[in-house]
Amino acid sequence: MLITDPIADYLTRIRNAQQAGHRVVEIPSSKMKKAITEILYDQGFILKYKFDDDAGKQGVISIALKYESGTKKPVIRKLGRISKPGLRQYSKSTEIPRIINGLGIAIVSTSKGVMTDKQAKAQNVGGEVLCYVY
Repeated sequence: MLITDPIADYLTRIRNAQQAGHRVVEIPSSKMKKAITEILYDQGFILKYKFDDDAGKQGVISIALKYESGTKKPVIRKLGRISKPGLRQYSKSTEIPRIINGLGIAIVSTSKGVMTDKQAKAQNVGGEVLCYVY
C-alpha cells in the first residue's frame, strides 16, 4: 500500500482511534512523525508514546491517547493538515498562523527541526506549516 502523504495518514489514524475510543494507536514510524509525536506529548495532547524501531520495516510509534477524566472526550479536539504534497504551505516566522488565538498549536518544519509555532517565532525561523492541533 502506497501512502502519498504519510503525515496526513498519521493525523487520520489518531483521529480515527479517538473516534473509536481507543486507548492506544500504532502508526508506522518516520523521523518527521517522531518529531510531531514528541511535540504532541510536550504540549500535553497525548499521555505517552513509545518508539519501537524493531517492529516491521520502518518501526512503529505507539501513542497512548489522552481523554478528559469526567467527560471521556478526547483532549485533541481537531487535527488538520495545512501543507499538502500537492500544495506546500510555507510561511515566514512573522506570518505563521495563530491557532484559536494561541490556544492551539501549529507544527512547523523549519531548518532547525520540527517545532511549534511559538518556538519558531521565538527563534525567528519560518518553514513549512505541517498541521494544526487544538
